[in-house]
Amino acid sequence: MARPDPTFLQKASLWLQNLVLQGLIRSLLLLPYAWRVPLCGWIFARVIAPLAGYQRRIRDNLALIFPEMPEAERRRLLRAVPDNVGRTVIELYSGAEFVARVAKAPIEGPGLAVLEEARASGRPVVLVTGHFGNYDASRAALIARGFPVGGLYRPMTNPWFNAHYVAAISRIGTPLFARGRQGMAEMIRFLRKGGMLGIVQDQHMKHAPVLEFFGKPAKTALSAAELALKYDALLVPTYATRRPDGLSFEILVDAPIPRGTAEEMTQALNDHLEAHVRQHVAQWFWIHKRWK
Repeated sequence: MARPDPTFLQKASLWLQNLVLQGLIRSLLLLPYAWRVPLCGWIFARVIAPLAGYQRRIRDNLALIFPEMPEAERRRLLRAVPDNVGRTVIELYSGAEFVARVAKAPIEGPGLAVLEEARASGRPVVLVTGHFGNYDASRAALIARGFPVGGLYRPMTNPWFNAHYVAAISRIGTPLFARGRQGMAEMIRFLRKGGMLGIVQDQHMKHAPVLEFFGKPAKTALSAAELALKYDALLVPTYATRRPDGLSFEILVDAPIPRGTAEEMTQALNDHLEAHVRQHVAQWFWIHKRWK
């Protein structure tokens, strides 16, 4: 069913939210890169997260998944998680500066050789990541090394914010495909030509089947696995882990997920992401409503 049109007050609220965020982003972009990234992290952790209710959601999610976590560690993550989110936001808006830094990031894992073989043979690839570290850093790093990586994105509910957000991630690399009939048609043509498609797949999807994530039921879209099966594409997990300096990354391109049913392959992706998050708990976006 189509969403009802927003009321005048809802539109005004969205417009005002965008005005504030756009003003913050433009102000931060005036600063040197090495200053703006940690400052945006600080603002998200100390100002935006408390006001937006992110801290409550982080605490609830952590209590669900890690009920035995010491309170001191939980309090640390209430700051560390939105700090990483804030850094990610301003990095995505930093265009060439962000790409130049990520282009120098080391890429590890058995999947890199697989991608090189796929590029040489023209075989399509579906690259799957999560809202972890900086979720667009893998795409930027691979594009910088000559891989034909496009991206599937979900348009923001705020149309004013969505317009400049899409412009920002386009500066990292194209093509980009919006979820929807037209975007899906363009994406399929891209895959059939041997393209590599990046998908972020770790959010709650209302009509998706229930799989497991951290041992809890979590509705998870099967789209990445279904695309891989339908178009004989490799399904490859990839993540960009933020280094202790807060500015640079290590890129992992892991081995392809073995072929099976769409449910089996998607559960393998969930398990892969879970294992990675357990190693770097602060770098996953615990602000999301992943479990409902």
